Amino acid sequence: MTRPSGGLRRRTVLAAPLALAGCQADAPQPFDGNWVGASAERGHRLREPRPFQPAATRRCAVAVVGAGVAGLAAARALRMAGVDDVQVFDLEDEAGGNARGHAMAGMACPLGAHYLPLPGPEAVEVLELLEESGLLRQDGNRLVPEERHLCHSPQERLWIDGQWVEGLLLPAARGSRRESQYRLFSQRVAEAVRSLRWAIPTARAGWSEGLAALDAVTFAQWLGTQRLDDTGLIAYLDYACRDDYGAGIQTVSAWAGLHYFASRHGFHAPGDDPTADREAVFTWPEGNAWLTRRLAAPLAGRLHTGALVRRVDALRHGVEIDVEQWATGLGERWLAQQAVLALPLHVAARVVAQPSAALQAAAGQTRHAPWLVANLHVQQPLTDKPGAPASWDNVLYTPGQATPSLGYVDAMHQSLDPTPGPTVLTAYWALGDGDAAAVSRQRQDLLNLPWRTWAARVVGDLARAHPDLPAKTRRVDLMRYGHAMAIPVPGVRGSAALRALAPGASGTSGPSGRLHFAHSDLAGYSIFEEAFIFGHAAGLRAARQL
Repeated sequence: MTRPSGGLRRRTVLAAPLALAGCQADAPQPFDGNWVGASAERGHRLREPRPFQPAATRRCAVAVVGAGVAGLAAARALRMAGVDDVQVFDLEDEAGGNARGHAMAGMACPLGAHYLPLPGPEAVEVLELLEESGLLRQDGNRLVPEERHLCHSPQERLWIDGQWVEGLLLPAARGSRRESQYRLFSQRVAEAVRSLRWAIPTARAGWSEGLAALDAVTFAQWLGTQRLDDTGLIAYLDYACRDDYGAGIQTVSAWAGLHYFASRHGFHAPGDDPTADREAVFTWPEGNAWLTRRLAAPLAGRLHTGALVRRVDALRHGVEIDVEQWATGLGERWLAQQAVLALPLHVAARVVAQPSAALQAAAGQTRHAPWLVANLHVQQPLTDKPGAPASWDNVLYTPGQATPSLGYVDAMHQSLDPTPGPTVLTAYWALGDGDAAAVSRQRQDLLNLPWRTWAARVVGDLARAHPDLPAKTRRVDLMRYGHAMAIPVPGVRGSAALRALAPGASGTSGPSGRLHFAHSDLAGYSIFEEAFIFGHAAGLRAARQL
């Protein structure tokens, strides 16, 4: 399953061809479309030194900078603590960060994160949110998910050798070396669960020498020491890392690779555990925007979108926040008693007037994966090849080749209408593989290559399994993220700089502890649960400081 706000992994995307399956970038295409969502121009405005002349000065008790999942969670926590005088600022025109939504031809679809696994017991704050939202209900002493919000079956399938097979693991014959490799990896995950502590949020697992040893090497290096080298197993693990982290096994740490399985439901080899259930996930046609829009709804009148925060300065008696309105260019200076910075660390380090050594160090060591999210309006049902039936998550396997493509999800899969018809397919490409220079080149391509070039790549890739897709596609809307998510490269999870900024430490950068950091970057990787819990904790700290 693909997780752009946390997800599976792809590594070497440097040579993604312009022509795939006969769909060429320079050939006439039957579909229209455009770039949508986040504006690169707005984010890059921060790099420009510009004089700031505030036209007005305003005051509030708490300012929250950033209205992604962490910022919205902070605002909710403040409201729950009885703090009403909260102002929230975001650069884009809609709150939600990587979990915003879109619509095509009246059909909702995601622009980023599109599902949330059923949280474990450590994610108490997220469980409370889900119960408050009607997604969980109390049944005796346990919480039961509302079935209508869980992913419908069939959930996932894999395209291989010209047909669809159920699940995402490559088939393995009984008694084959591949089957034994699947079982060996399952044993290694079970051993890690028994000997080490794993949790989401990761901070509640603590830290140990064993986890630090895993954090010191890449997942690929660790797999080599375990003699886990079957191409089918490696392909699946690489996909899993690219989906959750934006980069593959050659890039992410062994801690991250094992955390993907050990913190949730382990890894089950085919036939090893017939009672093991597939992971339950909440999903909606618009993805996790279903959640973020509900979090943003109570902020009417206090949510300022299109607001470029240029400077945050923690002073002895308050916090000065310089805000430039994108639409008018006018400036406002806000004076707050406390501020929550729910920003990626590299952005926070740029806007904070006096960044601490920990913030500068954490920003410098955190690498971010670029992502491309493509929504394809398909006017007619696609002709499906024999094999596993159409599923929510559909992944295409490319033997011997690492590609950025993570496959697609079907926005209409959750519909109760059994009749095939028009739909929106959401395809995800993770572009975070390779060293820093390679990722920078991918980011530049995402910024500079035309919309039509990227649209042709996406459609051509999916046409391998659906040759009729180009003719039936009417529009392709593309969303690009230059810095979508932190990549948990070796050394990041155990970083002292991250610990200094995260809840449990001082969490401050400025006189009197007036700044509170809240972002999934603090965990070294990006998923809804981490962002929400960091935001919730920062909101409560700000409320206590008032």
